[in-house]
Amino acid sequence: MGLTLAEKIISKHAGKEVHAGELVIANVDVCAVQDGTGPLTVQEFKKLGKEKLNNPERTILFIDHASPSPRKELSNTHTVLRDFSKEYGAVLSDVGAGVCHQRLVETFVNPGEILVGADSHTCTSGALGAFATGMGSTDIAVAMALGKTWLKVPATFKIEVSGKFRPGICSKDLMLHLIGMIGADGATYKALEFCGETIENMEMSERFTLANMAVEAGAKAGLFVADEKTRAFLKSRGREDKFSTLEPDEDAVYERIIKINAEDVPHTVSCPHTVDNTKPVEYLKDVKVDQVFVGTCTNGRIEDLRIVADILKGKKVNPDVRMLICPASKDVYLQALDEGLITIFVEANATILPPGCGPCVGVHAGTLADGEVCLATQNRNFQGRMGNTNGFIYLASPYVAAYTALKGYICAD
Repeated sequence: MGLTLAEKIISKHAGKEVHAGELVIANVDVCAVQDGTGPLTVQEFKKLGKEKLNNPERTILFIDHASPSPRKELSNTHTVLRDFSKEYGAVLSDVGAGVCHQRLVETFVNPGEILVGADSHTCTSGALGAFATGMGSTDIAVAMALGKTWLKVPATFKIEVSGKFRPGICSKDLMLHLIGMIGADGATYKALEFCGETIENMEMSERFTLANMAVEAGAKAGLFVADEKTRAFLKSRGREDKFSTLEPDEDAVYERIIKINAEDVPHTVSCPHTVDNTKPVEYLKDVKVDQVFVGTCTNGRIEDLRIVADILKGKKVNPDVRMLICPASKDVYLQALDEGLITIFVEANATILPPGCGPCVGVHAGTLADGEVCLATQNRNFQGRMGNTNGFIYLASPYVAAYTALKGYICAD
């Protein structure tokens, strides 16, 4: 019986052939926490009585969710991570470096590896051909101490996409379209394995968006075969030597196969208050917005900012709209500066935020007032997600976000 991509990666780390449904102990390559989950992880690690980390060079502590800190209580949790890094030799990614998931793919994760992180969107790194998944703080503490984790091998949904997108359609539209099809719990504890000619032709930035939102369908991981696009990305980040590839067997067993024609994917928007509450953009043109937010681990990469800049260039954001733009990492910020994108944004009257999670998590920066509407390129629109349970969040692509910021209502032209 053939193996899926998830089964192959986990088999390599378990030291034996494994199949969906088995409980296994697997070696871990990278462990990650962020400032929301990290302090508890540190606390649980110290309870284990271990004097050192199993692999400090690949244990990463990210300060990105409250970056910079808006309150003394959060500043104190940042100190916990900084002190732990110094004491145990873990890598610290401090304020301004960027969102953990973007930093992980930029610098720390390679094809064929297993990454466990105390954050649900750890699955972003699956676009590199790694098995990347979110776990609880206690599980991560154990992985940091032992270099191993236990998990159930997930069954896999094969997501096969063919054809070409219509002009202006992004991979974000595809992912929202898919989640609308199968539901926010439609792939609970499954691996989503993306394939097909459309996927093969995608740039890495588009694949990161798909992998990032796998968890929004309930998935354990989102996976891609590492190919020449992956190799080129790794080369651009100075680690082409880390390239390797695994492919699913031709007779791999999938729990479900979902086929999508890219030409059928419309500009898709998730409406409040669930990600699977999706509608084509043309049904939402009577929805006025107060704020537009471009950024996050989903759509804060340089390719996303270029899309927005091309639309905003020489224009002004609607006077009734606040537009916030947050590069996903310091490297993205520097490239946007170098390409003149930041100048375009500022001249359009957008506000630039420092690299990090920004308004997405509702901790600081961009909190909505009662009754306000925000269209965002982030991955979640749960009630209260942006800091106010009386706010309304719509999710869309950078393309839709840019036009919405100009017009003042949800639109794609």
